[in-house]
Amino acid sequence: MGLKHFLTLICILNLHLLHTFADDTTNTSTLETYIIHVDGNLGLFENLESWYTSFLPTSNSNGRGRIVYSYRKVFKGFAARLSADEVKAMESNSGFISARPERKLDKHTTHSPNFLGLNQNMGFWQGSNYGKGVIIGILDTGVLPSHPSFSDEGMPPPPAKWKGKCEFNHTTCNNKIIGARYFNSFDDSPSDDDGHGTHTASTAAGSFVGGANVFGNANGTAAGIAPMAHLAIYKVCSLFCSESDILAAMDAAIEDGVDILSLSLGGLSFSFYDDSIALGAFSAMENGILVSCSAGNDGPFNISLSNEAPWILTVGASTIDRKIRATTLLGNNETLDGESTFQPSDLPPTLMPLVYAGSLNTSDPNIQFCTPTSLNKTDLRGMIVVCEIGVVARVSKGIAVKNAGGSAMILVNPRIYANMTLAEAHVLPAAHVGYADGLKIKTYINSTTTPTATILFKGTLIGDDRAPVVAGFSSRGPNYISPGILKPDILGPGVNILAAWPMSVENNTNTNSTFNIISGTSMSCPHLSGVAALLKSAHPDWSPAAIKSAIMTTADVVNLALNPIEDERYVPANIFATGSGHVNPSRANDPGLVYDIKPEDYIPYLCGLNYTNRQVGFILQRKVDCSVESKIAEAQLNYPSFAIRFGRSQPISQTYTRSVTNVGEPVSSYVVEIVPPPGIGVLVEPSNLDFSEANQTLQYQVTFTGPESATNTTVYIQGYLKWNSGKYSVRTPVAVTLR
Repeated sequence: MGLKHFLTLICILNLHLLHTFADDTTNTSTLETYIIHVDGNLGLFENLESWYTSFLPTSNSNGRGRIVYSYRKVFKGFAARLSADEVKAMESNSGFISARPERKLDKHTTHSPNFLGLNQNMGFWQGSNYGKGVIIGILDTGVLPSHPSFSDEGMPPPPAKWKGKCEFNHTTCNNKIIGARYFNSFDDSPSDDDGHGTHTASTAAGSFVGGANVFGNANGTAAGIAPMAHLAIYKVCSLFCSESDILAAMDAAIEDGVDILSLSLGGLSFSFYDDSIALGAFSAMENGILVSCSAGNDGPFNISLSNEAPWILTVGASTIDRKIRATTLLGNNETLDGESTFQPSDLPPTLMPLVYAGSLNTSDPNIQFCTPTSLNKTDLRGMIVVCEIGVVARVSKGIAVKNAGGSAMILVNPRIYANMTLAEAHVLPAAHVGYADGLKIKTYINSTTTPTATILFKGTLIGDDRAPVVAGFSSRGPNYISPGILKPDILGPGVNILAAWPMSVENNTNTNSTFNIISGTSMSCPHLSGVAALLKSAHPDWSPAAIKSAIMTTADVVNLALNPIEDERYVPANIFATGSGHVNPSRANDPGLVYDIKPEDYIPYLCGLNYTNRQVGFILQRKVDCSVESKIAEAQLNYPSFAIRFGRSQPISQTYTRSVTNVGEPVSSYVVEIVPPPGIGVLVEPSNLDFSEANQTLQYQVTFTGPESATNTTVYIQGYLKWNSGKYSVRTPVAVTLR
């Protein structure tokens, strides 16, 4: 899961599902699901259903049978099974806006709460009541409700505002899982057959479970980040995640009354008005719901993000300070540290023959990746096999090696993933090592006619002071859709995360307390969803933008060794990998100042993107005339970061305004500290902010001055502003792109 492309989407909204069936002569094999936007003015029609049905083919005797979902909250429109010709005919209808085929999106902890500074019966965890009273909506693959992570012992009943449903039998939901629904026509239950949804739900808000481990490793008490928060489950993914299902779930979640939406899923997009998650998230934000989404698993490449809208909290992934050590011992006595969750005690300590899979059949380009087909007729009895990462899943490589008689496996990274290693539940003794160590192993193999090795298992080690390190797979900026908004927003734990799993990876049938360790921005997203729930519980009057600002301006920018946060190469990570930095929940609870954004503040921002009135209307769900609205540059949005561009088409001097609201000490004074990006002039006026009361808002201006001449290549540089008082330090990162 870690190196594959997964995305996180935590959104819960109420949908109107029409269980009817087509009754016409159209060949159903030519039909596909379209997302149709229509005008919200019903005219002579009595209700939305009849209005939506009026757009369907008149030859269809049961027009409503084609409608898959009727949307109410995310936008005015519906999903329907139609042919291309029928869609073409629909375009002439009054009130029709647009139609397009739906896309398929991808799915993108015992120790991580402690790593985040959350400790039982003390500090912010206790002060926030562990998220009590907050409802987190999870859009994913469903959930295993009987897992002990979803026990409701000590949980209060749902808030009075809750209007959701439980589509298990009536006894399965409880005060922890207060609602569960499914939206895929292939499913008949919100139950999780995949594991992804159970894992993300328990990461966000799982209850305390003692003795959690995988193969005895990472042993401890498992808990979600907001263990007293309620969960509302929306199953939108099976083999894939359909846009129509996601939109229906978000529609339902808004109506149901969730406070936080967590989506560990997504896909690349080219505009906000054509991005289903962005559309649903905007409506959620207007209803006071914070939407937390995974940034995507397409790193370390630039411009690889999903979920880039400024009204979404976009979460990248990083490591924690726990390693599950598996050390390779070579025949020349060199040792190379790697990781694996499966650490059997019966691997012989004696050295065994070592072979590089790529040398077994030089005419097969895939054999280096240990694919099942390539190793199908290979005799590897008694050998340790070195496999390159890629082409097939890492655990699948181990199955192929084991089926060929191999005794153990060493996984080696490609250059792009450098030093990132994953601890996984392999089927045979294994070690995952970084790129440089992989080169050492292959060099050793080539240096002798009888290479040998073994793997030494050292169990769980805590205290890696390099942590947090940006995960190699974590998607990077700049923001493609809106380059003037810095993304990702924040980093959270997403590598080797232990959480609930619906089945035993150890084939243990004697317990339902089953866990797994997996990686991805799908894992970091629910961590931030849980943090947002804690903040919502502690500060129920804070808007989604205020919660997001508190998280971003208090983030850590150094690791446990107090050095700058590094990326997978062990060099300082750039701002398009880290965003504002790594989440620090306790500091976010008391940020001093927040950058707030009201829903109406996005209108001049969207008009400034040069979207048409209709395109802006898609997002806002009402008519907009950008010719009479003010337009602002992207960097003028009151965001808790700056993303500035200088080049031939941009002015050499750019001035932007920010407003900050005092949520700290009522009478307080702040002085600005400026660390400008190299070669960029930064002037802040005024340089002091003096507050006389709580919730007072003050403004400041920042003028950025770029270089005299444009560069021949694109260059990324970074700095920051920091407002300091005697108690608070409010940091705003600055990213600059030179072209």
